[in-house]
Amino acid sequence: FTRLKELGEEGVSLLIVESLYAHEFKKMPSESVAKQMLKDVMLGVHAEQRGMIVTTFSSHLARLKSIIELGKKLNRKIVFIGRSLSKYVSAGERINIVNFEKDIKIVKHRDKVERILKQIMKEGKHKYLVVCTGHQGEPKAVLSRLARKELPYSFSQGDVVIFSCSVIPVELNKNNRDILERKLRSNGVRIFRDIHVSGHAAREDHRDLIEMLKPKHIIPSHGDPGKAKAMVELAEEMGYKDGKTVHVMTDGKRLNL
Repeated sequence: FTRLKELGEEGVSLLIVESLYAHEFKKMPSESVAKQMLKDVMLGVHAEQRGMIVTTFSSHLARLKSIIELGKKLNRKIVFIGRSLSKYVSAGERINIVNFEKDIKIVKHRDKVERILKQIMKEGKHKYLVVCTGHQGEPKAVLSRLARKELPYSFSQGDVVIFSCSVIPVELNKNNRDILERKLRSNGVRIFRDIHVSGHAAREDHRDLIEMLKPKHIIPSHGDPGKAKAMVELAEEMGYKDGKTVHVMTDGKRLNL
């Protein structure tokens, strides 16, 4: 916060600000809330003899760290499955943000994926926590392939699948997730949705940011026209003028300040 205020005092000509949740009249909760939500589900459900799978954004290293901590408390062997998980964890370890290798096994190649899944089925699903790709229902991701029985893993009545994410609000993702969840439910899986706190700011976070930076101009970004309109309305509340100091842009449009 101190540095943002310093930037504001130095003078900010233009703030380009994402607007995905500018229409939400709240302050976005912190990541500690998401960790508590995960704890309530992972440690709070009766799944001692059941399989447990968690899926989330592969780039969300803080969330993955929480999942690992809770998996260790469950005394389950923790396996990460999927190429994007491997990519982001490896990148985080290279720059010393995380050190997951001592606590987990990461599998990305198809033959090794099938091998570890056969091992899990042989030893018992209840001994493992599987963290895999596919939180948006992507047809080629690991979770969808598990649900379609394309990989050697069988769901049983009462197995747990936790979506530590929200559905990105576009029709393709909403449809893919609906297909995936129907497949899982047909196998008797217990589904826990939206065990998540967004990394995107909400309206009151944006208000604080604007007050700290005091930009001369604002451009809403990363959102459909309705989200941009919500950002314009917030800016107008704070004294900005639509078309003069807050600007909704379109592809190819130029702005001379």
